[in-house]
Amino acid sequence: MANYTESIEKLIERLIKLPGIGRRSADRIIGYILDADLSEIKLLSEAISRMKENVRVCRICHNLSEEELCKICRDPRRRQDIICIVEKHSDVTAIEKAGTFDGVYHVLMGSISPLEGRGPADLKIESLLKRIKENHIKEIIIATDADTEGETTALYLTKIIKPLGVTLSRIGLGLPVGSNLEYADADTLSKSLESRRAI
Repeated sequence: MANYTESIEKLIERLIKLPGIGRRSADRIIGYILDADLSEIKLLSEAISRMKENVRVCRICHNLSEEELCKICRDPRRRQDIICIVEKHSDVTAIEKAGTFDGVYHVLMGSISPLEGRGPADLKIESLLKRIKENHIKEIIIATDADTEGETTALYLTKIIKPLGVTLSRIGLGLPVGSNLEYADADTLSKSLESRRAI
């Protein structure tokens, strides 16, 4: 273990709470911070604070936004009658990188996971059903992860959406079972959307 000062150790304790950051990564970040100009570190700190203060969720789809509606919901070129349902904000980013989907999204803010005590009531499902009923939606694409929680969520959504009479599909080929959307490459996601199957 490195012989760090108390203030460095406290920062390392904070850094390793971030997802994907272990002790070794925290050491590298500390090295960068120590070598960088103070002005650069102040800009980084201000950017983090400004993001935390300004970013909220879109009133319609629950995607990240700094306004009442996100950029995708405000974009007149997007098809408002096709909704792609995802679990988290990073899934929207992943699908957008593929550049082939021209509809809108609905972020559930999680997945159904009985083991973690998360049920349908903990997700943004009521607002989804309201959107479907009020906005003449033609197609719903379920793009939850291919893991146990994602599949459980997809089955639940299928059960409650199918009676509403909209075309319902699930992303298809290319995503390995147990994988997360945010880690898939753009080509794989593009093919998965193209090869979606009816439910």
